[in-house]
Amino acid sequence: MLAEAQEACSSARAEVQRVGVTRLVLTNFRNYREARLALGTEPVVLTGPNGAGKTNLLEALSLLAPGRGLRGVKLTEIDRRAERDGEMPDSGWAVAAVVAKRSGAMRVGTGRDGARGERRVVRIDGEPARGQMALGERLGVLWLTPPMDRFFLDGPSGRRRFLDRLVLGLDPQHGSRVAAYEQALRERSRLLRDGPADPVWLAALEEVMAEQGVAVAAGRCEAVQQLDRACAEADGSFPRARLTLVGTVEGWLEAMPALAAEVQLASTLAGNRQSDGQTGGAAIGPHRSDLAVELAEKGIAAELASTGEQKALLISILLAHADLQRAIRGEPPLLLLDEIAAHLDAKRRAALFEALLRLESQAWLTGTDEAVFAPLRCQAQFLSVHDGTLGATHF
Repeated sequence: MLAEAQEACSSARAEVQRVGVTRLVLTNFRNYREARLALGTEPVVLTGPNGAGKTNLLEALSLLAPGRGLRGVKLTEIDRRAERDGEMPDSGWAVAAVVAKRSGAMRVGTGRDGARGERRVVRIDGEPARGQMALGERLGVLWLTPPMDRFFLDGPSGRRRFLDRLVLGLDPQHGSRVAAYEQALRERSRLLRDGPADPVWLAALEEVMAEQGVAVAAGRCEAVQQLDRACAEADGSFPRARLTLVGTVEGWLEAMPALAAEVQLASTLAGNRQSDGQTGGAAIGPHRSDLAVELAEKGIAAELASTGEQKALLISILLAHADLQRAIRGEPPLLLLDEIAAHLDAKRRAALFEALLRLESQAWLTGTDEAVFAPLRCQAQFLSVHDGTLGATHF
């Protein structure tokens, strides 16, 4: 009977070819001295007690994308700490992966250069990449984590980061524009704070902010419009979300051409130098924008919905985006879903599992209770995690 069950599971897994990680190697990463995984592209379920290292594995995978990963920490905070074993602290960490893609296997390596503090090294197919943004051009990665359960209740900064990750999946150049805008914003703020600032240099920075800022806002607007349509067309397994981008620059783009909006933003920044110098930052710009989400069926703002409805709304946005990215770029993103079963009833868990199995990309799910993921037993790979060690799980 066991042999028959294993054969049936093997047949079920062989039906779909997905984008996914087929090999993963961690070195000196969080609580992993070294971890090696050889995988298929089916969904991966990680179970084990709290603090075992499940989220650490997802964080490692999130670093296959540009940025600071799903925890958003400094690179030096990721280094494995070995003091408890009487060893010297390790210096630098590394993540290496082989990713199966439609175009063939891709080898990715990234890590912290131990000799250079916060410098991150990226290699793709054995060659040094020109920067982290090259990762976004080759692979999409999205995640949901427990802190995002307050996504609709907390301030707009978290929603902007989430939105920018969605936009990056549709337009790999978006990250470069955001980085250029934020660098000019920081430099302008420093000059205004330290003063007196050279007006010519300030004008040059404001020109960069205007050009890049309007491009960032335009990219977000287009992505939100596309995603709103995708959510409206999604099936009824999860509540439909209505998405709107709220912001001054976005309002200008509705009323005038992009070049006129650039002129307007540059002029506004120049006029606000004194007040911006007193308050810090800039009062106007895409760094002040927000993503507004409504529960379409009830016509209420997401922050007024129940905790379960809010979680379901986030999932619906993520699944709609995966379909949208597949349509635009030919491949959906990897999905990293940490403690995803929390706040979902049995019906919605089943709907989620069915949706993930239909995806043409790999999903990674974590949880403490293996039984919650029983519906996936024949179509996913189960791994147990205990204190930085990994093992296969069998029902």
